[in-house]
Amino acid sequence: KSRMIVAPLTKEDANELYLIIGNVEGIAGRGVAELPSGKRTEIAAQLRKLNERLLQISEGRGKQGDIFDLDRDFHRLIVHSGAGPRLLTLHGAIEPQAERYWRLYASSIIKDLHLSVEEHEFIIKGIEKGDVDRVELGLQQNWLKGAGRLGHVIDIFGERGSW
Repeated sequence: KSRMIVAPLTKEDANELYLIIGNVEGIAGRGVAELPSGKRTEIAAQLRKLNERLLQISEGRGKQGDIFDLDRDFHRLIVHSGAGPRLLTLHGAIEPQAERYWRLYASSIIKDLHLSVEEHEFIIKGIEKGDVDRVELGLQQNWLKGAGRLGHVIDIFGERGSW
């Protein structure tokens, strides 16, 4: 008889996963920033709507349970708009691994949600300007800072993810 064992949620694993997904999304973000202005404006408007809903939640308006879906949709819109088939495959392979942490993170940092909203706004402005370096850096930093915020939660509650 065998039984399933779930790997613990560790800071080291989260840091590695967030670094990888941040770089993959950064490459996709460069692709979005290179799109024609009209397409970039359209994507930026969609991203801003998602980000505004996250802002509402951070201000106590809106359902906290929507954080994960809104954040995931924000990042996926960038990836699906700027990545080619190989990058989409890479993102599809790493996203479910990061999702274990992402789901925990999304519900555990409500007091810091405004920070992620600000980071998203930095990315959106880069897309509007067509600034490939800003978009890439913004996505990488959003994930790295997210790993830091998650690490703080793990420090408080432990690495087993039992909270």
